[in-house]
Amino acid sequence: AIECWAISYPQAVNCSWGLSPEPLLDTNFVATYRHGTATGECTLTGPRSCSFGDLQVFSLTPYELNVTARNALGAASGMLPFLLENIVKPDPPEALQVSPIPGEPQKLLLEWSPPSSWPFPDYFPLQYRIRYSRDNDSVPTMVKLYELTSHTLTELEPGTLYHIQVAAKDLADSGEFSAWSPPASGTPWVGP
Repeated sequence: AIECWAISYPQAVNCSWGLSPEPLLDTNFVATYRHGTATGECTLTGPRSCSFGDLQVFSLTPYELNVTARNALGAASGMLPFLLENIVKPDPPEALQVSPIPGEPQKLLLEWSPPSSWPFPDYFPLQYRIRYSRDNDSVPTMVKLYELTSHTLTELEPGTLYHIQVAAKDLADSGEFSAWSPPASGTPWVGP
């Protein structure tokens, strides 16, 4: 079970894997990748994860990650082919702040930062989506945005607590949306 995601597109690909059934003996892993005729090592970043860089953006040649597990009983390999742009998945946006707007009982101002692991937000911009719901309401409302890192929610219920989350995706629609950010909460301005 091998997974690869480019959370730091276009700088690096991060991969991880699991084994089933879980081996009882000490097991070593070697991870390598191939792209056309080029090959390289996927540097281990943990017991079952690795990372590699020097990526070729917009290449139509698939990358192939090969993981070999070795222990006293022998060896087994797994392979995952992928196109780089299909595995782009940013980390969630960071530092989400929710603020009331003085004099506006039905609005909330949202501000956040791109994920710090996304290296070039100016050259590879992100799009965002917001989901928000009233306290104790299980059905969220969604808003889709492009490139902006702030947004004003309008037509909210006065004096009501709202919970908000933000997710990010490559603006060119490559890959997948990030996981949702941790929730932030706020209540619209309540008059003096």
